Amino acid sequence: MAPEVRKAGAWGFAVTLALAALIVIGSRNLAHFDAALVAYTASVLFATFGLTYRYTMWLQRPPTALFWKRGWQSFLKPAHIAQNLANGARYFTGDILLNRFIFQRERLRGLTHFLLMWGTILAIVITFPLVFGWLHFQTVPGRLDLYQAFVFGFPTFTFPVSSIFAFFAFHGLVWSSFIVIAGVMLAMRRRMREEGAAALQLFAEDFLPLILLFAVSVSGLMLTASYTWMRGYAYDFIAILHAITVIGTFLWLPFGKFFHIFQRPAQIGARVYQDVGTREAAAHCRRCGAPFTSLMHVQDLISTEAALGYDYEIPDSEVEHYQWICPPCRRALFALAQGQLWQEARVGAVPPAVPYRPATPTYVNPGLGDGPLGTHDADNFHP
Repeated sequence: MAPEVRKAGAWGFAVTLALAALIVIGSRNLAHFDAALVAYTASVLFATFGLTYRYTMWLQRPPTALFWKRGWQSFLKPAHIAQNLANGARYFTGDILLNRFIFQRERLRGLTHFLLMWGTILAIVITFPLVFGWLHFQTVPGRLDLYQAFVFGFPTFTFPVSSIFAFFAFHGLVWSSFIVIAGVMLAMRRRMREEGAAALQLFAEDFLPLILLFAVSVSGLMLTASYTWMRGYAYDFIAILHAITVIGTFLWLPFGKFFHIFQRPAQIGARVYQDVGTREAAAHCRRCGAPFTSLMHVQDLISTEAALGYDYEIPDSEVEHYQWICPPCRRALFALAQGQLWQEARVGAVPPAVPYRPATPTYVNPGLGDGPLGTHDADNFHP
């Protein structure tokens, strides 16, 4: 067994065992744990192991491992930590909580993801503490009009049964279901109407997550409708159907598109890494001499490519490695190489190379940031 697999398995087992221990402790030795929900709990424990195993394997890939290491090193640098804390909070709020990076692509697409994300988070925040026995409610002795909330077995606040808070708290899963269904409908609309999305989409990666979210939400609403307005009609069947959809979603969680939920926060580290790089020494192109990225970035790229077995070294040259050439000069060298091959095909021989140091190529875009890379075009522009 490979060391990476053993490490990922050990982490998966440890995190799963820790969650199981928290369930036992938080429910006061299972005193507040509902045995009818054991299948849900088992599926969550399976998902915990699978997610931890996959995340650990992902972190051991050379590019991810380097970004993870450098991200923390950059974040904790004493000279930048105050700025990093401010930027990290801004990135977390804008990119993670508000999905700003998706709204920038398209407003409707941003709204779709926003609804799916927050509807799912609301459902998880409500469901997990209840299923694990970490949260339960009891009527106050002698006061049937008051509920008391118990967190990890400790009594906390009380609230009237007929209060607005009780109404929203006890129907939280209903509101989350409506939010998720709205997001699913918008996502399906995009999948069926946009040609770009239709050309690249796959059933397992793009439709199955939406189908699972829709099935969980609708079956949950059917349960509410059954015991609220239908006197429990078909309740047992709907409960089994809902259990199948929820458990199936958790079992599939480590293997599909939902895994990006756990990957995305690591992007904050990558952003901090880029920010720190811009405030430190720059790398200069060894063809035209212009600065084009951070020195740390180029050095890390070279070490990562070596770890992956890619050899982009340029022997007998002052450049030494392809990564020391800026993107505009790379495109120029590519065009020069094509021209050289074309001339060789026509003439049958290549004229002797004349050593020279050309100026940095200029862009054909009418303005900075107008190219396909947006602001990155402006970042790589060297007048």
